[in-house]
Amino acid sequence: MSTPRPARQKVALGEKLRGERKVRTIIPMVDESSAPAPLRKPDWIRVRVPSSGRIQQVKDMLRKQKLHTVCEEAACPNLPECFGSGTATFMIMGDICTRRCAFCDVGFGRPNALDPDEPRALAESVRDMGLKYVVVTSVDRDDLRDGGAAHFADCINEVRAMTPATRIEILTPDFRGCLEPALDILTQSPPDVFNHNIETVPHLYKRVRPGARYDHSLKLLQDFGQRNPGVPTKSGIMVGLGETFDQVVETLQDLRRHDVDMLTIGQYLQPSPHHAPVERFVHPDEFREYARIADELGFTSVASGPMVRSSYHADLQHQGIDVGVALTKAQ
Repeated sequence: MSTPRPARQKVALGEKLRGERKVRTIIPMVDESSAPAPLRKPDWIRVRVPSSGRIQQVKDMLRKQKLHTVCEEAACPNLPECFGSGTATFMIMGDICTRRCAFCDVGFGRPNALDPDEPRALAESVRDMGLKYVVVTSVDRDDLRDGGAAHFADCINEVRAMTPATRIEILTPDFRGCLEPALDILTQSPPDVFNHNIETVPHLYKRVRPGARYDHSLKLLQDFGQRNPGVPTKSGIMVGLGETFDQVVETLQDLRRHDVDMLTIGQYLQPSPHHAPVERFVHPDEFREYARIADELGFTSVASGPMVRSSYHADLQHQGIDVGVALTKAQ
């Protein structure tokens, strides 16, 4: 008999739930004494740790500007490499998400009001870091009428005003329930690249991404592209959550049918013992095969490898520069 899921707990405004407290209503509690041991990480899962003090410098700058990064909040394994080189993916609209995804380590709860000074602080940080390419993402904000689209637009406008040469990629939530107004707003202030992650195959959505809808995410990507034909669209998928090879290929085909241009594929890594488990570690040869198939399907740029994340070396992928993974760019 399966263990019943506990009732949802009340969350105070500004309270952030992580780990077990976040996912306990979507992942049944298990007896740790009888649970299978976590899979041992293979040799090809490696995190490079730079020796410089640049990591702390970046963290100090972020704290001074009261900014968050998805690198820290989502426990990204590439944080040492990216912070060590002075780059970061900024996470706007706070560090509390209104969704409980079984793969993600960002905290869940009732977010505070938006900070009207955040767009300016973001632009100042981009200027001070000398960034030529910046990725801006966010938590889900289902509490906002436009899902935070206007705040994204404000950030784009502030960065453009302060550092006009900086290329801007936004990695957005799905704007479920407010798609049309969100697209209206973002079409008035479009980024240089529009990114929204499909995350996993549709078969796993109910277990892994229960607050989202696969078809809606595809529609968001296609509709933005149709409204902004000069802006590349991009999406990413994790593997190792229990999907099959054929299901991944079918998802890539769906993305191309919805005119998505750029693609990232990476290995899922379990943020904590309470999150969805890693079902398998995908061999680099399989990542190379996914890249080959994606290239044949017509993606203009593909980054596929165990340590790839949606914003990992996004500037280099946009230029088609090899970042040490199976990466291709149409000629």
